[in-house]
Amino acid sequence: MRKFFGVLATAAMIGATIGSGVPASAETTLRVSNWLPPSHPIVRDILTPWGEQVKAATDGRVTVEIMTSPIGKPPAQFDLIRSGAADVGYGVHGYTPGRFKLTPIVEGPFLSDSAEALSVGYWRVQEAMLDAADEHNGVKLLTVFTHGPGMIYTTDTPVASVDDLSGLKMRIGGGVVAKIADRLGMVGVQAPSPQVYEILANGVADGILFPAESVPFFRIDEVVRNGVSVPGGLYNTSFFVVMNRRTWDGLSEEDKAAIDSVSGEAMARLAGQAWDAADAAGTEVMEEKGVALSQADAAMTAELEEKLAGIEQGFLDAAAKSDIDGAAALEMLKAEIAKEQ
Repeated sequence: MRKFFGVLATAAMIGATIGSGVPASAETTLRVSNWLPPSHPIVRDILTPWGEQVKAATDGRVTVEIMTSPIGKPPAQFDLIRSGAADVGYGVHGYTPGRFKLTPIVEGPFLSDSAEALSVGYWRVQEAMLDAADEHNGVKLLTVFTHGPGMIYTTDTPVASVDDLSGLKMRIGGGVVAKIADRLGMVGVQAPSPQVYEILANGVADGILFPAESVPFFRIDEVVRNGVSVPGGLYNTSFFVVMNRRTWDGLSEEDKAAIDSVSGEAMARLAGQAWDAADAAGTEVMEEKGVALSQADAAMTAELEEKLAGIEQGFLDAAAKSDIDGAAALEMLKAEIAKEQ
């Protein structure tokens, strides 16, 4: 009889623990929503090593599982994580136009040739100034980062001046890059990245604005013949990595501190380094495939600077509406980038 009541007491304790929301086990697995192939740099070189760092930092109490099947389309990722469909997720701020109004701070031209320097500087400004706008409300922001400098790739037309860009049908993303393309006289063609090879091969578009990494990844090196880089990049893309707030709140203070230690600036640096390495590898592949790569000369760079002058005004206006000193934020970003280069 005593043994019977002991079993009942143990069962009651377990039930109370589960009902209170406290995990019955000290071990936690963070499920990461993933919509990219496992070979993509974001998965292979950012999320996977970050997961290993989380496990090491928490002495194995927290592990990271990257999901093999997508639970939603890329634009839905932020809301999926906020709702608890998965514990952690990543995405592109620009996939939901008008929602994240301050991310254009890093999406403009001439900022940096290094994704590492830009990503680290971006996180520092995010933490010091942009967080005040609470644009990532409802989730725990783990980090922000950018890909490498965006370049100009064309199938047939060599580009050596701004005039050469006028009238070209170019696949472009949204946000600041769309404004850049419009100012330079390009005709925007909308298509998701996996369809870019098809639209270029079939002549629907004359080229694309992309970082070097993405050209071989999407097999575009088989159809583009020319690539032109711009000092500091023609544009950049802003990414987020976030955790469900309830998941975060359910972690111990010790594990929160451990995860913070490998997230934030550390993860931004990891992401930037991964993208710089992927860009270098992509450039090497393009050269082997015979893609003619060049850099905009002084005359073309001056033309670009003239055409794109004031492109940051959209960010400055949005910052003012959020009671943030946009000019100071831009100044801080450039100063932090300079420290890292």
